[in-house]
Amino acid sequence: MNLNLTKPICFFDLETTGINISKDRIVEISILKVFPSGKEERHTWKVNPEMPIPTEVTAIHGISDADVAGKPTFRELAKEVHNLIKDSDLGGFNSNRFDIPLLAEEMLRADVDFDIKNRHAVDVQTIFHKMEQRTLSAAYKFYCDKDLEGAHSAEADTNATYEVLKAQIEKYDDLENDTKFLAEFSSRKKFADFAGFISYNKEGVECFSFGKHKGKLVTEVLEKEPGYFGWLLNADFPLYTKKVLTAIKLRAFNNKLS
Repeated sequence: MNLNLTKPICFFDLETTGINISKDRIVEISILKVFPSGKEERHTWKVNPEMPIPTEVTAIHGISDADVAGKPTFRELAKEVHNLIKDSDLGGFNSNRFDIPLLAEEMLRADVDFDIKNRHAVDVQTIFHKMEQRTLSAAYKFYCDKDLEGAHSAEADTNATYEVLKAQIEKYDDLENDTKFLAEFSSRKKFADFAGFISYNKEGVECFSFGKHKGKLVTEVLEKEPGYFGWLLNADFPLYTKKVLTAIKLRAFNNKLS
């Protein structure tokens, strides 16, 4: 079957130096771009993370310091990657909570403006967990009746994710073959930032979701406690979270002027 698309969707997977969104770096990225016509375009890059890859992480994905020595840095690849995905929705396995946030950090570090606005993000893992509660290898076996060879390589995981989504749509009558529906179905609590520090309340207004101001409106906190904004910008928060906070503050300032 073909996905019912109104715009391209890029399935992607990252192999990284670790799981800290703010500090860790990409060592491999694989992208499968699927067009509304059904055409598929694949790209995979090894990436020099400019930091050592821990041995315990190499044991998982098999990529060592030697494998990425001499490879381009993400800064060198960022514009090419951005040009590939900028017109597309995004899809992945656990991508809403890890791959997209980390990719956003890498883009912003490379001075490439990256935003999730006006695009949908389909997290195949969330669909799978809502339906079956298993892992990617199990999902591939369950839905596609295939063993996942080369698990934890970006290309194998990317291709498997794409196949699993198509099989999920065929299996479940209540899953619509529509990117917007799938993005909404695969989302958890709605956040303004990728890392989940700023959520939306029932009225769709941004609130802090952590710390002493948890549940309070961002605009009210920043107005009553101006120094908190400076602390947030200087603290160890993801760059995308800081970008969202800055946008909220500027919006509030402009609203006062209007």
